[in-house]
Amino acid sequence: MSKQNIQSLRGMNDILGDNSELFTYFIDNASRIAKNYGFSYLETPILEETALFKRSVGESSDIVNKEMYQFIDKGENDVCLRPEGTAGVVRSFVQNKFDRAGGTYRWFYYGPMFRYERPQKGRLREFHQFGAEVFGVSSVYEDANIIMMLKDILDFFKIGFNLQLNSLGCPDCMPMYRDNLVKHLTSFKDELCEDCNRRIETNPIRVLDCKNENCQKLLYNAPKITNNLCERCDTDFEKLKKILDFNGIEYEIDTNLVRGLDYYSQTAFEFTSSEIGAQSAIAGGGRYDRLVEFLGGRPTPGIGFAIGIERLLELVKINESNEDIIYLGAMSDEALNTLTKVASSKRGTTKTLIEYTPRGFGKHFKLAEKQGATIVALVGENELKDGTIYTKNLKTSVESTIKLEDF
Repeated sequence: MSKQNIQSLRGMNDILGDNSELFTYFIDNASRIAKNYGFSYLETPILEETALFKRSVGESSDIVNKEMYQFIDKGENDVCLRPEGTAGVVRSFVQNKFDRAGGTYRWFYYGPMFRYERPQKGRLREFHQFGAEVFGVSSVYEDANIIMMLKDILDFFKIGFNLQLNSLGCPDCMPMYRDNLVKHLTSFKDELCEDCNRRIETNPIRVLDCKNENCQKLLYNAPKITNNLCERCDTDFEKLKKILDFNGIEYEIDTNLVRGLDYYSQTAFEFTSSEIGAQSAIAGGGRYDRLVEFLGGRPTPGIGFAIGIERLLELVKINESNEDIIYLGAMSDEALNTLTKVASSKRGTTKTLIEYTPRGFGKHFKLAEKQGATIVALVGENELKDGTIYTKNLKTSVESTIKLEDF
């Protein structure tokens, strides 16, 4: 029997030493920030049915076509190691009948993912992601909330980034855009790579995601989805940009940003960093309002993101933080933008929940108590006019109305 040392498989690394300390530090603090945003932890199996990812990620994607660790197990089941996290969370959501129960669900998760591709710096065959998913909220404020949560995580670790933003439309506006794109791509089909030619037939929007330099040059004048949005998608996209502007979050519009998965619609975003070399994408996500239905559930809006942990570890810097609980509520529609800005400023140190639906005084307090809040902070028409915020400490019953900047 050979006594040759057994090595780890290519692209599958141990986490130990300094990397181990940074890894757990990242998980602990990213989890804390997620909890401050009202998320709870969920864990799904590493091994799933292959059909789950074919139906969700899409058979036209590189992940399904080239990268999955897929095999037949001893029970003759077609299974694979999960290549990404969202599909498994949606499967769990439907399997546990949360789609039938209604309501809002916010979960975060972390763990290993597997893709068979050429290993390189920041891109491994076994890699780890930290992700978050929200179900049951169609408001574009939740799109902004997810982006702000991701920003807060990167800010905590002092990681510089650029935010790219796009809208991928919906079933009402995507078919016309798809037809325009196919017509455009067909005019120089022979100059595109083999993968792009295949994608024209299966899912033409995937062509925009091609990393081939020649294809990218040819796509420079491709039709822009943002010029083909229906009225609802266009209104939502403009509203999202205004919310981000109001909260001082800088972004760039990238009309070729489609992400690497087939399930996205409307909002898509990506955080990139010039500090990690060629593989500049460090996090991204978007809205997937039809995915629950695709996997057998009742139509339920959803949105989420994922962070590639290995890509960040060399950039992670030690920081310290504290934790507490605040409930923010609006008593008028006009107060919502102000509350998002207040929430953004408080979440660096404090667990902060925000209620998007304007409600009366008493109903806000009932919701706050139900969610275990210790401080209630409310803004209505009078407070908005005066630049103040009403607060009450539920433990001491002390009430006050103070200037927003003092809060």
